[in-house]
Amino acid sequence: MDISSHGELATLQEANLQKHEVILGMPLLREHNPTIDWNDKRITFHSAQCTTGCLKSSPVPYAVPEEKALEENLIIRLSKVQAKNGPTANDQSVTVNKLSVEARVLIKGSARAAGQQLYTIEGTDIPARGQAIAGTGIAIGLPHNTYVRIAPRSSVAVKQQLATNAGVIDSDYRREVKVILANQGDHPYRVEKGDRIAQLIIEKIHNRELQ
Repeated sequence: MDISSHGELATLQEANLQKHEVILGMPLLREHNPTIDWNDKRITFHSAQCTTGCLKSSPVPYAVPEEKALEENLIIRLSKVQAKNGPTANDQSVTVNKLSVEARVLIKGSARAAGQQLYTIEGTDIPARGQAIAGTGIAIGLPHNTYVRIAPRSSVAVKQQLATNAGVIDSDYRREVKVILANQGDHPYRVEKGDRIAQLIIEKIHNRELQ
């Protein structure tokens, strides 16, 4: 990858940007901390990372591990990139946007699992016999005639007595997905940042008016 006089080796994923040639993500900008001249549309890389590890003067590659690149991607691998405002009848893609650098890419626990694992991006205390809201840092775009059901994880429900409440997300909801965790036990419980707290299941519905 070459940007101006800067060059490095990196693991990249392709996306159809349509109106842009390239988008520099926050992980790369934080890593290199370049100077950007918005008037001249010029970007200069001069951080210690660039002078010691990138390909400006010596062939020392700075490679982003594939796992890290996947987590930092804005859209999960199974999704199709869409530039539409909303789903249509023929649009069956599922898009997941990371709203926070702390957000985790959705993955399945096994090949035949019904749901995708949801991770929290923050530590949250849940009082005994009470509930709390945990953020996931992601937003989801759904196909036509579908919705998302947020279901508890079996292991968490059994071992920690944690359930999920209000677990329906409509296809027109575009804001952050948050999970209401209900503590059914007699003792307070704390979920830590990065914990798997629930699962996201996409289900079909029939949007027909009742008669």
